[in-house]
Formats: sequence, C-alpha cells, structure tokens
Amino acid sequence: MNYRKPFEACSPEEVGIRSEDILSYIEALEASQTEMHGLMIMRHGKLCAQGWWAPFGPNVRHGLQSHTKTYAATAVGIAYTEGLLRLDERLIDIFPEESPAQPSENLKLLTVRDVLCMGCGMDTMPFNSPDWIREFLHTPVNHKPGTTYMYNSTGSTLLGAIVRKKTGLGLHDYLTPRLFNKIGIDPDNLRWMCMADGMEVGGGGLFATTEDNFRLMKLYADGGVWEGERILSEDYVKLATTNQNDSATEALNNPEATDNFLGYGFQIWMCKPKGAYRADGAMGQFTIVLPEQDMIIGITETAVGAHWAQSTLDITWDFVAKVTAQQPLPENKEAQTLLQNKLRRLNIGNPPCQPFSPWAEKISGRKITLQSGVFTPFAGSFMVGSQPDAITEFRLDFDVYGCVWHLTTASGRTETIRVSTGGIRYTNLLGKLEDWNQLYLCDGWWPEENVFQMHCRWLETCLQDVYTLTFEGSTVSIKAESNSPWQFAKQEPITAVVE
Repeated sequence: MNYRKPFEACSPEEVGIRSEDILSYIEALEASQTEMHGLMIMRHGKLCAQGWWAPFGPNVRHGLQSHTKTYAATAVGIAYTEGLLRLDERLIDIFPEESPAQPSENLKLLTVRDVLCMGCGMDTMPFNSPDWIREFLHTPVNHKPGTTYMYNSTGSTLLGAIVRKKTGLGLHDYLTPRLFNKIGIDPDNLRWMCMADGMEVGGGGLFATTEDNFRLMKLYADGGVWEGERILSEDYVKLATTNQNDSATEALNNPEATDNFLGYGFQIWMCKPKGAYRADGAMGQFTIVLPEQDMIIGITETAVGAHWAQSTLDITWDFVAKVTAQQPLPENKEAQTLLQNKLRRLNIGNPPCQPFSPWAEKISGRKITLQSGVFTPFAGSFMVGSQPDAITEFRLDFDVYGCVWHLTTASGRTETIRVSTGGIRYTNLLGKLEDWNQLYLCDGWWPEENVFQMHCRWLETCLQDVYTLTFEGSTVSIKAESNSPWQFAKQEPITAVVE
C-alpha cells in the first residue's frame, strides 16, 4: 500500500463547530440504546474530532454489512469512468450464458443502472450457490425495471460480477490499484466474505475500518477527485449521490427507519438534511456526507434493530442543526480540553466481576458433552450460505485469572480460549490470518453460585454472544443469546452432561 497521508486536524472551533456541541452529541449517542464503536467528524476538509470506544480502535476492522454496497458501486463507477461499461448495458448482454434462452420482456430491459439503484423489478432474490448469477437472472422480473424499489443485496453482489466480467478481476483486485492505494485504504487489512464462485459479497461482505469508509465517502464528497486525480467521473458521482429511485415502499417492511424512505442513489441513501446522503450498513454503520454544511460524519456501532439505527441518525441530525457558522469561532480552550479528555477515555463499559463460586472447583477440568441443541460461537453466515459449526464437547479449566475454555466442534475444530473473570475482557487470537475475524474477546462471571455466564464477542464485528451455563448435579443447561438480528432466531434448549 502507498503511504496513507493523514487528514489535516484542527479544533472544532476552527471549522465553525462548538466543542461543547460535539461533546453533547457524543453523550447523546452514548445515552441512546446503541453501543458506539467509532466516530469521525470532518468539516471544510479538516478532521476536527475522532474517537473509538475501547476495546475498538482506529485500525481495527469492523463488519460493514450493507455499507459494502457502496464499495461495489464504486467499482462499477470506476469501470464506467474508464469506459469499460455503460450504465444502460443490459444484463442479458453482459451475462448471455447465464441468462434464460427466452428472457422475459422485463428481463430484456434490466440494465446496470437499474441494479445500481435497487430497481431490478424483482420481488425476491436468490442467495449463495455455485450458480447464483444464473439463479439471479432466472428470478422473475415482475415489474418493469426502474419503476419499483426492492432492496436487493444479491443484485449488489452482481455489481462486482459485472466488473469481473468486464475486467477479469474481482472487487478486491480491481479496486486495490484504482481506489484503495490511491485514497489511503490498506488492502491487506481488508477482509471479504465470498460467494461459492469466489466473487466477493458486494452486498454486505466487507470488513474495513471506520476511516476506510470515511475516505471512500470523502471521494464522493469531493466529486470523485482525490488530491487532484479524478477517480470517478463527475456525472457518475452526481447520479450516485442523488435520488435515482423512490424508496418510500421501505416503510412497509421497515417502518421505523424513516431515513430510508427518502430515495436511493447508486447504493447510497438520501437523508433528511438538504442534499445529504449516506453509505449505510445494518446495525448502524454510517458514513454521512452533508454538502450544505461541508461536513462528513463517520460512525461504526452496534445498533440492534432499525429503530436504534434511526435513533443514531436522529441524534446526528440534531447535532448537525447546531452547525450554522461558516467561519471559525473563537477558540474555547476549556471546552476543547473537556472534549479531548472525553475522546481519550471512550469505553463501551466494563464487564461484571464475580470470580468466586464453589462450582468452579467442582467442574474445573471435567469434560462436558453436548446432549441436545446447538451451541456455537462459530456462527454461519446467510450471506454466503455457511452453516454454524456447533460445539460437541468442552471443558472449563479455572484458575485465578478466570478459566481456559477448551472446545471441540462438529467439524473437528479445536480451540483454547481464555475467559477472564477479573472484570476485564481477554483478547484471544483465533483461526487464521486470512479469516474474516480473529479477535475474540471473552469475559465471565458467576451471577449465582451454580450459574456461570460468558460474554463473547468477535471484535471485528458488531456481534456479542452471551452463554449462560446453569449447573445442577451432573447436568448443564445452556442458554445462548445474541445481539445479532440473524442468529438464534428460534433457539432450542441446549443441554449437556458433566463427565
């Protein structure tokens, strides 16, 4: 990667923002029902505030979910800028071998542009399989393309397949020299989920940092130019960041997400403030461009449910409304010190601490074998069709630091995981360097004498699992809970026996 030139930094007052308003904004976010992970604020091209809530950090990857879609659309935009494709090209012309022999009249009309703006005209979408492109092109196009809106994540992944068809390169290889190296995104630090045919999941499979997302959207804010070099054509940026497809029908399936009803560009959402737009991923991954204020705000967080993600946006709009000065404000050293102290001490909160129970000695070192239910810290992903890898047996070896969790899964995977009971989280490095995530943070405590509870989170995601083990004689009942909207939907009882 080329050297990443840091953004110019300044005080908030230098760019017309009061430090106390940023402090109030942060406090309002913390007081809401979200868990904040990262925040960056830029105005007039200068970074005036940034911070990460420990254990999250500035160069730790974060699951982007649908924020990935904007990267996929950017690849299409660069190919368009290079003259490699047209927005009015038909999918049946790009993928003749995967298209039906007798395509419907609506499928004949389906273009790259329609896919970009969620106007495919479909009512359903296929998921991962070796023939997912063929299955996509055989999905009924029930409406004339461009006349209806349906959020189509597989269509977003197809954008990458279009680029691959035109260039022979997947998203990562295509974007590395043309985007990542130019705007300061380290390609070696990125991770992608992939489809069965090796195509990166452009609909939601990227893991990147808060600043990576910020740099991507700064490119759009600057009209497609980075340090004097045009990367995206001016007309593509204008189309991508303005309403190309009305999204009011989102209210039917997602009524609480009111900022989703305002229109859609090219894998970019319109926002309530005039001219504002955002890249957006599930559970509150936002990078927001506010042209009227000449501001960019980047957020990574865990917002469980659409209502809390919308709450983050509403709190952000309240903050943005306070930014009215176009010129520098008088420096306020006292307020700046309070803000900087706050930014240096951000933390998601400490875990509970109760390390003592007579049951720790009773069960320490004994094999525990699963009898029923699915107990897994290694969940699958519906994005790529992978299945959970359930634990078949485990043991807990207790010591003064907590315990060591030795486990074996159905696939034969074995892991040794340290769980702290000292009121801190222990960071385990699991798996392989190329895995989507490796940092596994674990803490445990005894809320009752016979109940041991573990909090386990993959740091490079939004997700935390809570496992509550209740011991009675030689049996163990295990309750698995998760903040994931996709996991443990209908959790069966989990039972095990201590041998």
